[in-house]
Amino acid sequence: MKIVNKVYINGEFVTPHGTEIIDLINPSTNEKIGEVTLADETDAQNAITAAKEAFKSFSQSNVATRISYLEKLKAAVDKRKQQSIEVMIEEYGGTLQFSTMSNEHMSQWFDSVIQAISAYPFQQTINSSDVSLQAVGVVGIITPWNANSSSICSKVATAIGAGCTVVVKGSEMSSLQTQLLMESFHEAGLPKGIINFVTGLGNVVGTTLATHRDVAKISFTGSTAVGKLIAKTAADTMKRVTLELGGKSPNLILDDANLEEAIPMAVFGAFMNSGQACLAPTRLLVPESQLEKVSEIAKATGEKVVVGLPQHPDTAVGPMVSVKQYERVQHYIKMGIQEGATLLVGGEGKPQDLEQGNFVKPTIFTHVNNKMKIAQDEIFGPVLSIIAYKTEEEAIAIANDTPYGLAAYISSSDIQRAQKVATKIDAGRICINGFSHDPMVPFGGFKQSGIGREYGIFGLEAHLEVKAVLK
Repeated sequence: MKIVNKVYINGEFVTPHGTEIIDLINPSTNEKIGEVTLADETDAQNAITAAKEAFKSFSQSNVATRISYLEKLKAAVDKRKQQSIEVMIEEYGGTLQFSTMSNEHMSQWFDSVIQAISAYPFQQTINSSDVSLQAVGVVGIITPWNANSSSICSKVATAIGAGCTVVVKGSEMSSLQTQLLMESFHEAGLPKGIINFVTGLGNVVGTTLATHRDVAKISFTGSTAVGKLIAKTAADTMKRVTLELGGKSPNLILDDANLEEAIPMAVFGAFMNSGQACLAPTRLLVPESQLEKVSEIAKATGEKVVVGLPQHPDTAVGPMVSVKQYERVQHYIKMGIQEGATLLVGGEGKPQDLEQGNFVKPTIFTHVNNKMKIAQDEIFGPVLSIIAYKTEEEAIAIANDTPYGLAAYISSSDIQRAQKVATKIDAGRICINGFSHDPMVPFGGFKQSGIGREYGIFGLEAHLEVKAVLK
């Protein structure tokens, strides 16, 4: 039994004022693996006070100092990489493949921020006036259960690079992962109060961060519904917000694409992170004339997808994070059948011999209409919808016919053609002929997929205020 009964405030591990205890459940077995004592409003206020005090001196630090802190944080995180992978598998059910990749990204965030701030013009001159870009203040960081540790590292690194201090509220469902980062960051030896952790419920700790007048900015990754609440609440104190929210990403297969390459890649892409990924391309748009061929390849690929215990190297789809999430995915699979979509692979219920955990059969529907709920709603599970289009213009219209605009994907043998199509897609990040990642390239969404951008220079500037001194 693992016990999480400390928060991290002002450089010290302290017993929370909060007394509520929740269980931590292994999603592969639904067995209890630990308990976490949740922080409350008082703990959040104490963390904000510490961050506010630390900001007075840290905001005046030079770039060299901040780079040295980022290097220390990176070294501390790297030291526990294997342990972090193991905890993510046990607590979240992330597959070994995904957990390993996620932890590689954790290290990259510190390098990318170092690169961003090394040559950034924090001091500028316009005509005869001095313009400075200075740290916005205390940043409240709120992260999701599907990418808790990587998200914390990305957001903390950016805030530190800008000269901000932080209060981190990791997902309570990821408390073991958050505790490991608390310990790692403590070992990095930064001055007290720069980084603080208070793990608690969103409607308690999250609300305190969003309403407190001494928090200047909220950086949130999570659902669109919660993001809207944060935006409304933060407006009362005119907080700056960066909101990375939901997605229903289209994957456009143009009529000149190599189907034998593009379709298997599309299937596995839709099932990335067991389908619990805001970036997942869960709408596969294909030429109507090629629908049957696409369905044939997708079916053959889907039947080979390995669903199983996440610690196994070959597992591509692990369990859903909770019983609640499992039931949500089951609801949408049932709805897809009722809406009249053709079930190619998967379906309702659990895979054989995996009845104890929150496992879903990787599911593919074809003959899907974009008006169907399975094509419009973010399911957050391994469910792919294949949608046919007649013309390129119709494909673009279908791609954009969604409340979301986080990511999109395009496959074509003609790069210039794909790039031209990309200019017409309403999405914050578009990948051509594959799945690319670059921590320096901005990330965020159009429409209800969020506000603002993270990563690189764009993420840095979201943590800066502009001051002009006219002479």
